[in-house]
Amino acid sequence: MEELLDLKQRMEQERPAEWKMLPDISLYMDQLVAYLPRQLIHFGEGEALTSAMVNNYIKDGLVPRAEGKRYGPVHLGYLTAVSALKKVLTVRDMGVLLSAGREQQGDPERLYNYFCAALDLALEDTADALDPDTPREDLARVALDLALHSYANQLACARILDILRPSPHSEEKPERKSKKQP
Repeated sequence: MEELLDLKQRMEQERPAEWKMLPDISLYMDQLVAYLPRQLIHFGEGEALTSAMVNNYIKDGLVPRAEGKRYGPVHLGYLTAVSALKKVLTVRDMGVLLSAGREQQGDPERLYNYFCAALDLALEDTADALDPDTPREDLARVALDLALHSYANQLACARILDILRPSPHSEEKPERKSKKQP
């Protein structure tokens, strides 16, 4: 089936730009929005990133603020990750995940490189599960298998994010002992 072959090939070949290949000049918002679709596999027009979405991700703390009105590799890296993760995680969950990633990976380049390597493995695994010779009558089974893997992965991911999420008690300041009045 030609459509499955195309999907498999795209999942095997299309990847976000490596860090060193990201534009080394700062981009304005319209350039940023035009660049981002090249970073991930898309089918159709309905998935476009808008300037309002970028501003909301910045406001929500998922992406650093622009330097003036310009965006550099750090912004492109975060927006690439957010664009992929928004399909499966809430903004709150993305915040927990990105925060944990920043703590472990340190600088944005290392975090981006880890994201790209993990995305590469996930795309390869899914591409391996696709057989372009699958008869049309078996596509529902393939889709169900993929959906159930997504369900199981999302279930595990949600639980791990709950574990990573700071407990409400850890953010509270210790109470001061009040001095008794005579």
